[in-house]
Amino acid sequence: MSHQVTIQPSGHQFTVNVGDTLLAAALNAGFSLPYGCRNGACGACKGRVLAGEVDFGSYQDSALTPEDKAKGMALFCCATAKSDLRIEVKEVGATKDVPVKTLPCRVERMEKLADDVMALFLKLPANERLQFLPGQYLDFLLKDGQRRSFSLANSPEEDGLLELHIRHVPGGKFTEQVFSTMKARDIMRINGPHGSFFLRDSDKPVIFVAGGTGFAPIKSILAHAFHHEIERKFVLYWGARGLHDLYQPDLPAQWQQQHAHFDFIPVLSQPLPEDNWPGRTGFVHEAVLADFADLSGYEVYACGAPPMIQAARRDFMARGLPEDAFFSDSFDYQSSPT
Repeated sequence: MSHQVTIQPSGHQFTVNVGDTLLAAALNAGFSLPYGCRNGACGACKGRVLAGEVDFGSYQDSALTPEDKAKGMALFCCATAKSDLRIEVKEVGATKDVPVKTLPCRVERMEKLADDVMALFLKLPANERLQFLPGQYLDFLLKDGQRRSFSLANSPEEDGLLELHIRHVPGGKFTEQVFSTMKARDIMRINGPHGSFFLRDSDKPVIFVAGGTGFAPIKSILAHAFHHEIERKFVLYWGARGLHDLYQPDLPAQWQQQHAHFDFIPVLSQPLPEDNWPGRTGFVHEAVLADFADLSGYEVYACGAPPMIQAARRDFMARGLPEDAFFSDSFDYQSSPT
């Protein structure tokens, strides 16, 4: 049995089959709804059910609170239809013409950026290019059918090699391979691009918040913006534990010198005595709160671990940030070891 779903305010309609989530059905129908983790952890896919009944599915309480449900909200990456529906969500129109491909690739080279961060540079077949929006990610397709997702760090203009920043997760099935047995010329399979974490067309100033390797997609977005001479005001807050975890500080520092409309603010949560760190300390999203009393006129793009994303969403909205001006990519390692 299937149900008809109407998206407001666009009026677009799609069919959802039994067992399919609303997000999966919408994407299959060519309508791009916002999403991040796709497993109920980040809240990026949250929307309102205007009419009809849904099964909310399995999700984390922090991503969909009882208050959210009382307001008719649901997580479309988890929710399934129990009747015909009318839902309210702001569609992501810019991804509809970007084809998702499954491709072989070769590990062209590997570069250790920090003790626990590896840059992978992937080469596609000579007749292939991966079209993507800066900020999107790709999936590695593993031999057992599992997937591992990593953000693209290169800009679309520099697509001769695909660049990924991979943090070592002890015991992680894929990252252990990257740091122990993977070598240049290894062949992998990828699928992508995916995700709705990309810069929207707007005149609003932008605050980027990166935690650890959350810098990767923001690097892609900013490199693309600078390439096209976009003159919006940008500020990047990049949070890491110690100085050694801030693995590419020279690049945003160089951008700050080259572009008058860009500021870079690194923040360390646990600097070591030998770091002799003179800069900002604490949680990265709290550095934003210390600098901005009113966020009502801004857009925020945040990428990192789910606790950071959840705290930033909550606290920034308490400072006036509109709900539809917060965009996130949640690096969720909770559903399966990475």
